[in-house]
Amino acid sequence: MSEQINTIKPEPPKGVGPLQRRETRLAWGLLSPTLISVALVVLLPLLTIFWISVKPIQLADLRPVEPNVYERFRGKATAVGDEIKIEYRLTNRSREKPIDNVTLKDVLPEGLAVQSVPENCTLSARELNCDLGNWTPGYKERFQIPVVVEEAYLANPVGMRDYPAEMTGVSSSDLFNANFTLDNFVKVFDSEEFAEVLWVTIFYTVFGTIGALVVGMMAALLLNKTFKGQGIIRGLMLFPYVAPVIAVAFTWVTLFDPFSGSANALLIQMGAISAPINFFGEKPLALISVTVFEIWRYFPLSFLFILARMQSIDADMYEAARMDGASPFQQFWYLSIPQLLGILSVLFLLRFIWTFNKFDDIFLLTGGNAGTRTLTVNVYEQAFALSNIGAGTAVAVVIFACLLIFSFLFFRYVSREEGL
Repeated sequence: MSEQINTIKPEPPKGVGPLQRRETRLAWGLLSPTLISVALVVLLPLLTIFWISVKPIQLADLRPVEPNVYERFRGKATAVGDEIKIEYRLTNRSREKPIDNVTLKDVLPEGLAVQSVPENCTLSARELNCDLGNWTPGYKERFQIPVVVEEAYLANPVGMRDYPAEMTGVSSSDLFNANFTLDNFVKVFDSEEFAEVLWVTIFYTVFGTIGALVVGMMAALLLNKTFKGQGIIRGLMLFPYVAPVIAVAFTWVTLFDPFSGSANALLIQMGAISAPINFFGEKPLALISVTVFEIWRYFPLSFLFILARMQSIDADMYEAARMDGASPFQQFWYLSIPQLLGILSVLFLLRFIWTFNKFDDIFLLTGGNAGTRTLTVNVYEQAFALSNIGAGTAVAVVIFACLLIFSFLFFRYVSREEGL
């Protein structure tokens, strides 16, 4: 007698039910305001920078060209019956772009009897309308309207500027047309200063970031103990970070001034130097000085995070290590460092990005002079000092690309090792 073995087949997974679909739609509906806000705040400016970086425009090109008019009286109105003229001076201030379909609309003062108007103008009551056609680049024109003074005008004399004319016209803008170019990037990379600027940026960022982490860790090690006045000292540690950047930058510039600074005077009196040192005006000392300022100003942030992480480490590990004869350095290296690697890697990532984008500190201390011009300072100089907004945004795209590469390498290698 043969035995029949019955096998139970697993049921196929059921599809998504209507309840789950409704929950999914509800979740996307709740998230949509956040996603739209992020897109407007982050993505839209980023896309705008990419767009401008491939446009051949100057700072003045961001505003469309507009027709300009200057109006005034020619002659004096002193008595009824005096003949004067209303003069309009029309100009296209752009030397490169035309303006099409230009019109003028003006309201003439009461009490002036118009004798005649140009052929391309019409007068209805006191309202003057003129069709001025298309203007070529640098276009200039002047026309006059003769009028006779009446009693109503003498009773209430006003100037033409009390009734400003309205000008309209259509002009093209390089910002919105389909003309694209890579000249901005060619200009950036062909510049003899680009390699130096990139090197200064990397030096300032790497040493400023590592220095802030090291000093912050040292401060955390010193204050990771309970003693009288601990809270006051911890509060003082935060002063460089919370103080206004303008105030502390001005203080540093004054303190290290080669002529009236206290630092130079003290060093000369001690016999350490024979002549004043221009800390923020000489290569390569200026770059070292601004890097030291970066370390001093931002180590409190690292100090806070590292100290908080240290205080969360189990003290029994250190007690067991001391009982086994471990020295303080061995306790720090084999116990503290492994516990701090996670927060140190996060701090390194954040500080690297922030320092790479730092502009105000360097600009306030040196203005980018004496070999301290970073990529962010170069953005300002290209876009606003030289009015080349296209080249400035091209440098900003280079900054974005550098940080994108760094972030990829960090999350590809460093974060894996640290378990982030």
